[in-house]
Amino acid sequence: MGFNDWNAFGCNVSAQLIEQTAAAMVANGMKAAGYDYVDIDDCWMARERNAGGHLVPDPVKFPDGIAAVAASVHAKGLKLGIYESAGAMTCEDYPGSLGHEVTDANDFAAWGVDLLKYDNCGTASERAGTQARYIERYTTMAQALQATGRPIVYSICEWGWRDAPSWAPAISNMWRTTRDIADSYASMLSIVKHNATLASAAHPGAFNDPDMLQIGNGGMTEAEQRSEFSLWSIMAAPLIAGTDLRTASPASLAIYTNADIVAVDQDALGLQGRLLTSAGGLFVFAKPLVGGDVAVALFNSNDRSERMSTTAAAVGIRSSADSAAGSVQRPLTLADLWSKQVTTTDAISAVVPGHATVLYRVHAEDPVTR
Repeated sequence: MGFNDWNAFGCNVSAQLIEQTAAAMVANGMKAAGYDYVDIDDCWMARERNAGGHLVPDPVKFPDGIAAVAASVHAKGLKLGIYESAGAMTCEDYPGSLGHEVTDANDFAAWGVDLLKYDNCGTASERAGTQARYIERYTTMAQALQATGRPIVYSICEWGWRDAPSWAPAISNMWRTTRDIADSYASMLSIVKHNATLASAAHPGAFNDPDMLQIGNGGMTEAEQRSEFSLWSIMAAPLIAGTDLRTASPASLAIYTNADIVAVDQDALGLQGRLLTSAGGLFVFAKPLVGGDVAVALFNSNDRSERMSTTAAAVGIRSSADSAAGSVQRPLTLADLWSKQVTTTDAISAVVPGHATVLYRVHAEDPVTR
């Protein structure tokens, strides 16, 4: 959980932006909600390495270097992320890490970096070659990071190009599953459809990454933004804010800091919710939670309101219990994690507006018998 500057700022990154964002995260409740990474994306370095082969922070954007920014971020109880690419150049034509993996990893560790986002630019020959050679670039950096002795979260950003879920879990903590998200409902929906098919690859400490959240950037309605947050959470995705948190609206912050939904995302079982059906554009996801509850998302991808429903059995809840009188129905408690309404029922259903999501935490009560 955290922030990345790319969606909102592109190459306009600086020490000032990162330090101001860290301060904002403390002040606006993001840190308290669990967001603890402040990630620098591309364009942070000079166009050339120095004579010793080391990356050089841009002297205008980062006049005191990366270590000073890391110290400032750490002083606020947060962590610092940085960016590089597995090729000769980054996506914005800055020096890549190919052939410099050990040097760069050691520098990142010495600077106090806590996360590395490792991109897929400058790798055209490997994308056209064998998968083994392609994977080797990401493995080399994984080994270099591990050898530093500093715990650094490794975020692979290879856009789902070469079936990352089949190999990235062994060497990284998170891996992108698609190309970059755009600030639109259509882009978000496309990513959900693909990421939902990859649930079996995720496990505690290693997660499918459907890209940064676009909440607050203006391209989606509030219902669509709530859907994005609901679906990322039920898919156990990294929650990385991609908006300017210094000026984020109360409405945007209310989405990002919804504690009940953050808890679904961060549940200790570490399971990605499974897509049970998407028939007719009506998506039903179920995610087992610690303690036996199940998170259930009813996502209506259509333009009009729809009644959606599923069953306790379908989401993995035993709906009856044995008693002296025989099999007894177990009442279900449904906590709506957006409206905060709690109901007791024997059915999981809702009327869901177009592009919206109802997210329930479902608990099966012990039956009352007489």
